[in-house]
Amino acid sequence: MPSPLRIVMMTALAITAFAANSLICRAALGPGLIDPATFTTVRLISAVAVLAVVVFARRRHLPQLSFGDWRAAGALFAYAVFFSFGYVLLTTGTGALILFGSVQLTMFAWAFYEGERFTAFAWGGLALAAGGLVWLVLPGLEAPDPLGALFHTISGAAWGVFSLLIRGAKHPVESNAANFLICVPLTLVVSALFWTDMNAGVPGLALAVLSGGLASGCGYVIWYWVLRYLPAARASATQLSAPAVAALGGVVLLGEDLTLRLIVASAAMLGGVAIVLMQKARAASPAQ
Repeated sequence: MPSPLRIVMMTALAITAFAANSLICRAALGPGLIDPATFTTVRLISAVAVLAVVVFARRRHLPQLSFGDWRAAGALFAYAVFFSFGYVLLTTGTGALILFGSVQLTMFAWAFYEGERFTAFAWGGLALAAGGLVWLVLPGLEAPDPLGALFHTISGAAWGVFSLLIRGAKHPVESNAANFLICVPLTLVVSALFWTDMNAGVPGLALAVLSGGLASGCGYVIWYWVLRYLPAARASATQLSAPAVAALGGVVLLGEDLTLRLIVASAAMLGGVAIVLMQKARAASPAQ
């Protein structure tokens, strides 16, 4: 069992990697350093390369497609594509918040479908989170681009489905590597469809490699290590900080505005999800 300090440090590193994905993607796509299709393709190929190295170091063979799940790979593909195209239109914090909210609401909806029942307090938390998301995207002077918001809602839902499909994977790192590998031909098709929009300079390509190889590939490996030592509810709760870190990074590093709407929506969404997670942890504790 590693020391508590090491677990905390690795958890912080994983959350930083998740937030960095939003920052890097926005930094590359916002100024038009690279087109979203090429960014997605390079990002996924870079993630495959890093995960393949990790798999080979652990298991002495390259990732095998038999470890993949075509349904999960399809969800991963949808997440990655809509994530990139959405960040052409959204700021870092807004995109991360919509993505995170969509992920959590998708997973809560699936838990309810599978028979999990929430307390009245948890339903209040869900209503608060959903209300924050709706208020964030309502038309107005500070409202995000509606198409970008739609893309990130789809991206978050796809990531939620992907997470649900791979939750029972025996070898999660190799399964992820296989799923990323399955996605590569699909992203090449997207790049071919948008070849007239191709714009890939060296800075944009470097950011795509950084997003895939470091923030995605290394970030996922670190996160799976963390999950071995954190209860599920606590692990989910730690992800609440990712949108806040991304928003702060967008303000400090990219010069983005921190609007009142984003602040209030963040408080409602993250607070609502935190309430649900606390209720789930409390309900699970008697059986532990």
